[in-house]
Amino acid sequence: MSDEKIKKVSIIVAQGSLEGVYPALIMGNGARMEGMEANIFFTFFGLNALHKKMVNKLTVSTVGNSALNMAMPMLKMPITMPFPSILGMLPGVSSFASWLMKNEMEKLDIPPVDEFLEMISDAGGGLYACKLAMDMFKLEREDLIDEVEDVLTVGEFYEKAAGGPIIFT
Repeated sequence: MSDEKIKKVSIIVAQGSLEGVYPALIMGNGARMEGMEANIFFTFFGLNALHKKMVNKLTVSTVGNSALNMAMPMLKMPITMPFPSILGMLPGVSSFASWLMKNEMEKLDIPPVDEFLEMISDAGGGLYACKLAMDMFKLEREDLIDEVEDVLTVGEFYEKAAGGPIIFT
């Protein structure tokens, strides 16, 4: 095993759901807390986390999410009980699942997405939006939260990521 320590980590976020965004925020924040450089690149639907109008409206994906059994203990049910995917289509199920997850995270003192992004930025972590996704979704820099450091092409992101691992969440 190598004694070499990681000095830099770059994380790509392509999903715009709560369960798609939080792992990157937790890992990016953890990297900064350990003194590592952290760059987080939001692309495709991950841009929801950076959009001023969407940052606080992220939800849990309930349709086709085979891992929702993980949430069953929150409802006092066994983890082995599967969540029927068809229920995810019913009105209010995604909202309820999102409320449940946010409520549990609040109990653990995990900040909401907007605060988490601000914390990472304030700690020196880089938050970047993907230029191609911005163009594809017809977004402008003004649509994004102030903590976004820049809008980058994939090549520019790779330049920032050079010398460290890239993690795709």
